[in-house]
Amino acid sequence: MARSLEPLVVGKVIGDVLDMYIPVTEFSVHYGAKQVANGCEIKPSAAVQMPHVRISGSRLTSNLYTLVMVDPDAPSPSEPKWREWLHWIVVDIPEGCDVTKGHELIPYMGPQPPTGIHRYVFALFKQGSGLMGRSRPPDVRINFSTRLFAAQNGLGLPVAAVYFNSHKEPALKRR
Repeated sequence: MARSLEPLVVGKVIGDVLDMYIPVTEFSVHYGAKQVANGCEIKPSAAVQMPHVRISGSRLTSNLYTLVMVDPDAPSPSEPKWREWLHWIVVDIPEGCDVTKGHELIPYMGPQPPTGIHRYVFALFKQGSGLMGRSRPPDVRINFSTRLFAAQNGLGLPVAAVYFNSHKEPALKRR
């Protein structure tokens, strides 16, 4: 197993959200000055605004990518465990650029963990061709499946992924 996948396996991102894959692309996710690293903690208040996400590589290629952000730990009493809460989808992101150069299919929604620790997963997929206009956004954010979305849009396995943990922040005490 590739060393870079170990935190995703240990954190059960591979299994709960994604199938085993070979990482072939690098990307970075930053909330302000804090870079997301597998298993790090980020408070919901620090992740209200859309993160800065940049895909490594050359701008001279015609490669396009899709970014999906989900919470696999959101409560879903009527659905199987493998269903997720969708937080963000951006398609047609050019290689070597940040997500603002792509097309937002589902607008960003920051973490809102009700109780316990929740994982927030960013999965990056390489596209075969442009998806804008071909891909229909999900009707609702709940009961989403990253695997099903990837299959329906011909994305295959991810090429990179990273996740962070978050939990509900205590309310400010009033005096």
